[in-house]
Amino acid sequence: MTSDVTAQHAPPFRRPAEEVLGALARRGWTVAVAESLTGGLVTSALVDVPGASASVRGGVVAYSAEVKRDVLGVEADRLSTAGAVDAAVARQMAEGVRRIMRADVGIATTGVAGPEPQDGQPVGTVWIAVVTPSGESTIRHAFEGDRPAIRRQTVDAVLAETIRQL
Repeated sequence: MTSDVTAQHAPPFRRPAEEVLGALARRGWTVAVAESLTGGLVTSALVDVPGASASVRGGVVAYSAEVKRDVLGVEADRLSTAGAVDAAVARQMAEGVRRIMRADVGIATTGVAGPEPQDGQPVGTVWIAVVTPSGESTIRHAFEGDRPAIRRQTVDAVLAETIRQL
């Protein structure tokens, strides 16, 4: 009965997070996460899985442009011209967290969860980036829904893309 209760109350991102961690473990790789609009949800999804400490190095919630610049090393010129909701910013966030956490894989999320547009981008505009030793991807999404729905869709998307990259 305990397993039924556990399954019923499993966090919504448990299965994709388990897949990410399994793929990392098979390669002997580690991961670090840089999050803006998701505010720690991706890292939380990963560390909710028992044994995550074998692969998860850590995460940075880089909600402000200053943290993206000063902690993750995102180019100041890029932030001032394009804003934080940008492909290059997402990629630089993933590269930066990978570097500072000394991880094999860097994952990043940046975008507009709402309720208002940001940096000239409409609500629902999200960039995700995944950087691994064997490649990288940066993908734009246009999600719909309220703030919580956009954030959930972002976690789903970045975990799915990480699985694909691994």
